Amino acid sequence: MSNCLVTGGAGFIGSHLVEALLERGDRVSVVDDESTGSIDNLAAVLDHPRLVYTKGTAADERLIRRLTADADEVYHLAAAVGVRLIAQSPIRTIETNIYTTELILRELGRLIDAGRTVKFFLASTSEVYGKNPKPRWTEEDDIVLGPTIRPRWSYGASKAIDEFLALAYNRERGLPTVVGRLFNVVGPRQTGAYGMVLPRLIDAALTGGPLVVHDDGRQQRSFAHVSDVVRMILALMATPAAHGGVCNIGSDRPVSILELARLVIAEVAAGSRNHHPSHSSPSAPRSSPLEIQFQSYAEAYGDDFEDCRRRVPDLSKLRRLTGLEARWTLEDVIAELVERKRKDVLSHRP
Repeated sequence: MSNCLVTGGAGFIGSHLVEALLERGDRVSVVDDESTGSIDNLAAVLDHPRLVYTKGTAADERLIRRLTADADEVYHLAAAVGVRLIAQSPIRTIETNIYTTELILRELGRLIDAGRTVKFFLASTSEVYGKNPKPRWTEEDDIVLGPTIRPRWSYGASKAIDEFLALAYNRERGLPTVVGRLFNVVGPRQTGAYGMVLPRLIDAALTGGPLVVHDDGRQQRSFAHVSDVVRMILALMATPAAHGGVCNIGSDRPVSILELARLVIAEVAAGSRNHHPSHSSPSAPRSSPLEIQFQSYAEAYGDDFEDCRRRVPDLSKLRRLTGLEARWTLEDVIAELVERKRKDVLSHRP
């Protein structure tokens, strides 16, 4: 049994990680300021005898010192999230990402000085690669960021600083560190509130549309189910050969955003045929098929927004270190999320 600290543990990914750690038999402490996460995400385990929840910020030095004091493993997931938040609040993005990571690492360095070593996982991001033109990104590829006048790149730059810091603590202080670069994680509890594309498309489809796709929709991403991502995180932390390095985490199946929207429409249409009209969730009239509308990045995020056209990982290192493959196909993910959303709508009807 390990003592695990999860920052951002009430968030989308963090809450699933907390559940997995409890299922593994660990004691888990969670700290979350609930700025983008929600305690509701932990509803299924909130009364668990091995869970301690603290509403607070990972930028609170006294709190972090207390929570790391008896930790064996720290999973640092607290960060600014979502394209919309990054575009609208670059100061918050930079300060949240860099300061909290530096504070936690400093505390873990202090524990090393006291003779105790704690494993550390840093949740990083594919945004670190910026707009590198390679079709698939390996962990050794160059960072190619846009100009500083475009706030979009502040996220990737701040997470790159986090990576440098974490790896420096491994090199200089011997801290067992795993840096995981996450690619487009999806699944239950994710919302579209901060620009997350799949829940946003599903919500639109189930309320009659239109489904808004940015730019021409041909930009490509790769989507992994959160349960697969959590398995990969835990496997890397348990693999000494992964310590002191960076590893891509996610799915390597590319899909365009336009194709993603069409997959959502197909699943919603198929589901509608299987639901009795009096019990189905809101959807477009049967005679009016769901429509896709295109919106420019300038309209969505402002004139200074810039995007990359393709974001797909090379997962060779992950497979070599862990032997893991994704269990969920994209179609299965969409089917699960559409069904969950339908049930959620029905459960809230008067």
